[in-house]
Amino acid sequence: MDGPGTGDAAVAAGCGARLPDGTLCPRAPVDGKRRCRRHGGAPGVGAPKGSRNALKHGAFTREALAERKAINDFIRACLRTMRDIEGR
Repeated sequence: MDGPGTGDAAVAAGCGARLPDGTLCPRAPVDGKRRCRRHGGAPGVGAPKGSRNALKHGAFTREALAERKAINDFIRACLRTMRDIEGR
């Protein structure tokens, strides 16, 4: 069974996926991938390159995260000030 990803080094390394019985998958990884075909190394598996699905609504852009952090920091500073005033 000679073919891509079946060389001695690939077989020795194995796929590395954990099987239900707790052992590691001994199958050779697909060329250019870390896993065998059965465990996600098949072509076309995974998200497309440059996928912008995570930015669909903009809630996790750098700007939105920075804005939320600034607001949270401001609220914490206000709460600290209020505790200082009430504590006197």
